[in-house]
Amino acid sequence: MYETNFFNIDNKLTELDKRALERSEKQFERIDSITEYNQLKVLKAFIKNGVSESSFAGSTGYGYDDRGREVLEKVMADCMGAEDSLIRHNFVSGTHTLTVALFGVLRPGDKVICLTGRPYDTITGVFGIDEKTDGSLADFGVKYSQVELKADGTPDIEEIKRVLRNEKPKMAYIQRSRGYSTRPSLRIADIEVIIKAIKEASPESIIMVDNCYGEFVETKEPCEIGADIIAGSLIKNPGGGIAPTGGYIAGRKDLIEKCAYRLTCAGVGREVGATLGHTRELYMGLFSAPHVVGEALKTAVYTASLFELLGFSVTPTSEEVRGDIIQCITLGSAEGLIAFCQGMQSGAPVDSFVVPEPWDMPGYTDPVIMAAGAFTLGASIELSADGPLRPPYAAWMQGGINFHSAKAGVLLAAQKMLEKGALKVI
Repeated sequence: MYETNFFNIDNKLTELDKRALERSEKQFERIDSITEYNQLKVLKAFIKNGVSESSFAGSTGYGYDDRGREVLEKVMADCMGAEDSLIRHNFVSGTHTLTVALFGVLRPGDKVICLTGRPYDTITGVFGIDEKTDGSLADFGVKYSQVELKADGTPDIEEIKRVLRNEKPKMAYIQRSRGYSTRPSLRIADIEVIIKAIKEASPESIIMVDNCYGEFVETKEPCEIGADIIAGSLIKNPGGGIAPTGGYIAGRKDLIEKCAYRLTCAGVGREVGATLGHTRELYMGLFSAPHVVGEALKTAVYTASLFELLGFSVTPTSEEVRGDIIQCITLGSAEGLIAFCQGMQSGAPVDSFVVPEPWDMPGYTDPVIMAAGAFTLGASIELSADGPLRPPYAAWMQGGINFHSAKAGVLLAAQKMLEKGALKVI
């Protein structure tokens, strides 16, 4: 084997690195199997829809008759097991994409119930949960409520049934990812149980799944098990580390049409929207996505294994089957969290010389530290980590567009913690 210790990692850590890799072998085999299935599924979608060089031509102005855009949306629908999709570079974030879907489907007086507890911070203002924010769903007369999770962080199926029977909401909303909480992420099997409960208790309710961080993690997507509409970000899983921005919505054809009218304007919908030369990147990103997601999953499993060996609590564990790409590591101290993020930043291909510091980030109650040396700003499919400076001082790590460089970033995070006295290696 070649000597690969380019970064002066402590010998005790390099020994643990070998053990962590050995412990990860079975999970890596499982991930490779899923990756192959999803890669072939995507390839089939490209072939079925006749993707060609002409599909990559950009459009300007109104963007009428953009064949590449139209084909891409058929490809995305097939990849997500859906009837139809919208995939556009002008969705500015995952939250914006979810917002278009919510406003596209819901009307004043409708009710939406989140079945997975409180959603993550950036979407709470869209619902108007804490206050009737100007322009929120609440401001437009859409009512919101939620079903709390059980004590172990899993969905309360019996309570979900009870609430849905009584409320009969227009929409039942499911958040797949853990976001920035320590609750378990939902696997497809978990979502299937929730969907079965919805159809039993309130069959007319539209089932929407926030699919962020979950695409291509398993062999099925939520639309394939009964979800009516899903949405996600292209600078997470389905952009493959190539898409520079954007998002997608997939699901029932009638609902996608409503979302298209919200995206542009009523009566015009999906027929407009110049692609401005971004189409090739979106195709390339989608094609690469299954492999890149597999690399991110391997990074997460390896990180869990290494930090278990170092004595830290992690969720998911290195042996758990995963529902998304996020790995949570409880570091136990502010010093540990800061050192972890600073070490990871030092192993980034971009801005490695930057030293992250905690800051009062808008929308958060505590100072937050972030490590994100990415080619695309904010890309969660590239290796990054962050967390608020409050107990239990957990870091939420995600991404890694290739495992070998991501593993180096994780080792440098551990190295920095060792140097700062935030961990001990026996």
